[in-house]
Amino acid sequence: MSQVSLPQSLQKDLPLTALAPMQDVTNLWFMKVIAHYGSPDYFFTEYFRVNDTSRLNRGILSAITENDTGRPVFAQMIGESIPDLVRTAKELCGYNIAGVDLNMGCPAPRIYRKNVGGGLLLSPAKVEQILEELRQAVNDRPLTVKMRVGFENTDTFYEILDIVNRHNIDLLSLHGRTVKDMYHGAVKYDLIAEAVRRVDCPVLANGNIHSATTALEVLERTGAAGVMVGRWAIGNPWLFNQIRQALQGETITPVPLVEVRNYIDRLWQTPTAATMPERSRVGYLKMFLNYIALSVDAEGQFLRLMRRTQTELEMFNLCDRFLLSDLTQTLALAPYSGV
Repeated sequence: MSQVSLPQSLQKDLPLTALAPMQDVTNLWFMKVIAHYGSPDYFFTEYFRVNDTSRLNRGILSAITENDTGRPVFAQMIGESIPDLVRTAKELCGYNIAGVDLNMGCPAPRIYRKNVGGGLLLSPAKVEQILEELRQAVNDRPLTVKMRVGFENTDTFYEILDIVNRHNIDLLSLHGRTVKDMYHGAVKYDLIAEAVRRVDCPVLANGNIHSATTALEVLERTGAAGVMVGRWAIGNPWLFNQIRQALQGETITPVPLVEVRNYIDRLWQTPTAATMPERSRVGYLKMFLNYIALSVDAEGQFLRLMRRTQTELEMFNLCDRFLLSDLTQTLALAPYSGV
């Protein structure tokens, strides 16, 4: 079976960009927020949990059925029951999805201990069975995989890459850390480069791509077909546009902090805002501010003080103090070192 063509990118001659799937983050609302500031080529949903009693999550499904960003959306699944993965993949193909993505990289212990997500990397034989069946079930659109370079080490890395080839996977998103690394330590871009040379499909390089300059360096170092950005797009939703500027040799446009303040206002207006207690809503916004703050001031004062706030008033007074007091200040093009 031959590979299936990927959806058209925003700019044909440029490397691909994708927003990484992040549970409890990359929902319909956040995709729309990102699209307002500059869409990636591809979106990926939060994962649909798949087991013998699972049904498609309506909230996650809305990121497909109600998505008006104009960009292709891949539906991601997580699970290990082959009949149920096949059933869910076929059901998802009844919707307007760009393709079906299998999560083989989630590093959360509560996930990998169930032998799903990153836990699948411990069992190449299981991966072989899953991909063989999914490839037969998904034959009219791309079947893609998101994975890491290994579980605790890279012992199964090349074996799994060969499995990816055998089953004509159409796109591989590869995070250059192991599952046990979580988000710590150096990203093994050399292994991403090895994957680019070894597999037949395009590879998206993933892991610590925190700026447009870093994206260019990673693309040059790995030869990847594009980059997938996760957490750093939370801190800088302009990043995909900045990457495109850099790829075209243009000067990267710095973002005034007043625009960052407007972004925070958008983040505050979640669809569930009206029903969330203030403390929960403040806590939810802090999840985003933890990344934004890394590029606001080199001393890290905004980050430290933000983490102490407990009320809406305290938080937004602090945002005004740091983001609106000097209208000439801009968001750093990369997170400040040491913050």
